[in-house]
Amino acid sequence: MNALVETQLPGVGIRHDFTTGRGDRIGVLNRLGGERELLLYDRNDPDACSTTVRLEESESEVLAQLLGVTQITQNLDAVREAVGGLMVERLPIEAGSTFAGRTISDTQMRTRTGVSIVAVLHQEGAATPSPGPEQTLEPGDTLLVVGTAEGVQAADLRLRGER
Repeated sequence: MNALVETQLPGVGIRHDFTTGRGDRIGVLNRLGGERELLLYDRNDPDACSTTVRLEESESEVLAQLLGVTQITQNLDAVREAVGGLMVERLPIEAGSTFAGRTISDTQMRTRTGVSIVAVLHQEGAATPSPGPEQTLEPGDTLLVVGTAEGVQAADLRLRGER
């Protein structure tokens, strides 16, 4: 699979595309008005869609669940039970956060708090499991973090600009 490609479409929204190991190109268009479209590209013309499926918000959530978003939290619950003192929490990226519009690397979260960011839950219902340091954090995103109680509290303060 190729890397996820994000394309800003001025006046339209944001499109995310990737190519599967079998060569199928798939995308999701998140329109400015909140509508979403699942895009399946034509193999012979990578710029043309062979199929476009419009999804309501509830349908997007069902699709995300089918693709395993809820599995992330279920797996982390099992880890939490197995490792004493481990917390799994959701920390929001507020509009006024110092890190809104910046990357995970910019947060220095692991170095400063000992907390690991294991997923980014996006406002539009998508998720990025195991995000890399280059992952941009947007207002409305929620970070799924793992660490000690003290570390999670420090991470929360850091995201709010209080530490």
